[in-house]
Amino acid sequence: MTQRLHGIMAEFKTPEALMEAVKAAKRSGFTKLDAFSPFPLADLAKELGVRTTVIPWIALVAALIGAGLQYGAQYWMNVVDYPLNVGGRPLDSWPAFIPATLIVAILWAGAATLLGLLLILRLPRLHHPVFAVPGFERASEDRFYLCILSVDPLFEAEAARSFLEALTPQAVREVPACD
Repeated sequence: MTQRLHGIMAEFKTPEALMEAVKAAKRSGFTKLDAFSPFPLADLAKELGVRTTVIPWIALVAALIGAGLQYGAQYWMNVVDYPLNVGGRPLDSWPAFIPATLIVAILWAGAATLLGLLLILRLPRLHHPVFAVPGFERASEDRFYLCILSVDPLFEAEAARSFLEALTPQAVREVPACD
């Protein structure tokens, strides 16, 4: 019986070695890659094609909705529901509505960004297949990992292993799939 794999993972000692491995994997045609690092590597995210362009749009749309609801609620309460004409001021006193509207827009943008990130990143994730790889806990300390995922169209376990071993990593290990 063959074991199902999540992928094949290589361990590197430096961020430069990881970057070179990712570039080599991309040149070889692999498209489904995952990398792990103890600190953010901006060039790595670009190389892997990670895009975060949807997050600002989520924040903007939520801020506009929150601001619209807040302004609409203030307008309704002061103009339609319970109008009080005090000192001859206009019922729709928009300058007085702006501070609360901005505060609510910021609150909605922050909450939507948090929820959007949790959904996009599929968090909280209590278990991931790479956690089963011996030594992977060093990914948060001083090691850098590249994983070629089994869903890659070019993935063939032995070929991927040979490819990663040719990059002279510290170790190459199989990542078992979660059942």
